[in-house]
Amino acid sequence: MKKVVTRAAIAAASIALLAGSLTACSNGSQASSSGGGGSATNAKIGLLLPDSVTARFASADRPLFTDRIKEKCPDCSVLYQNAGGDASKQQQQAQAMLTQGVKVLVLDAFDGEAAASIVSLAKSKNVPVISYDRLINSGDVSAYISFDNNKVGELQATALVDRMKDLGIADDAGVLEVNGSPTDNNASQFKAGAQSVLSTTSYDVLGEYDTPGWDPAKAQSWAAGQISKVGVDNIKGIYAANDDTAGGVISAMQAAGATDLPPITGQDATLAGLQRILAGKQYMTVYKAFKPEAEGAADLALELAAGKKASTTSTVKTASGKTVPSVILTPVAVTADNIKDTVVKDGLFTAKDICTTQLADACTKYGIK
Repeated sequence: MKKVVTRAAIAAASIALLAGSLTACSNGSQASSSGGGGSATNAKIGLLLPDSVTARFASADRPLFTDRIKEKCPDCSVLYQNAGGDASKQQQQAQAMLTQGVKVLVLDAFDGEAAASIVSLAKSKNVPVISYDRLINSGDVSAYISFDNNKVGELQATALVDRMKDLGIADDAGVLEVNGSPTDNNASQFKAGAQSVLSTTSYDVLGEYDTPGWDPAKAQSWAAGQISKVGVDNIKGIYAANDDTAGGVISAMQAAGATDLPPITGQDATLAGLQRILAGKQYMTVYKAFKPEAEGAADLALELAAGKKASTTSTVKTASGKTVPSVILTPVAVTADNIKDTVVKDGLFTAKDICTTQLADACTKYGIK
């Protein structure tokens, strides 16, 4: 199976950001692990999210996190910024929040390598950093909360392979592999998990792509080029790392005249992705329960803001081999058969949200009401 080697680009701004900033102050991780502590009353909590193209950040992560902070600490405030897919901008946003006196930074890094300099700057100011959803390559992170990312890729690829076998597709059929952003550590883990499954099959990977910034338009453009190269009818399965890139690839397939789409994976259980699944355009997605993730991050932030030790349950290793205390949640594969018992049951979306007039029959078929 063909492999693509990528390197996360480290933003040049990281050097300037760190210049002269490292002092003899104790780091946030040490301060947070002292136990005991007081109250987080009136604390400012910084929330930094990575991009605007991933729907979940605006629709789920930000409101769930903010609501949890307000619920548990009415006098606390959340300072929020979105990097818009720009690592240098995210570092500037972090620096501004530190200047404004945040007690904790909750950072979903656009670039997990470049964001290490944000952690170093926060450490010099004795501000703990929670690595949210995406792991930052720094041993000074105070806590990490996310999902089992290798498992996500395994779930996606297993669902794809099983569906292709169920459809009687030939063992040597061609598939496309559309991975996530090369600057996102999670994407490398999704990819590794998926390839651990795909590599055990005899399917022919016709092309493989790491999508810059998770941009659906770039995934669509690449897929269109692959379709022109190998022929739309020769693509019998598509591994897409999330729902947004899946949407881009589906648009490319349809533009090329595909009327019977092959099995296509996804992730994030977006509304558009779920509706495509019910419409028969996308086979599956991976549901990562954003509520426990966002609320868990808020709880960790309030503990750290109060000078307490973060209540983690596990550890993970960074890319450089450093151990980070962590909370690791379990992802779930979702097809049309279990939308009702997963995302609807958990209240991520209601049946009314999902079931448009065009999807009424599908919703009835799968008991979504």
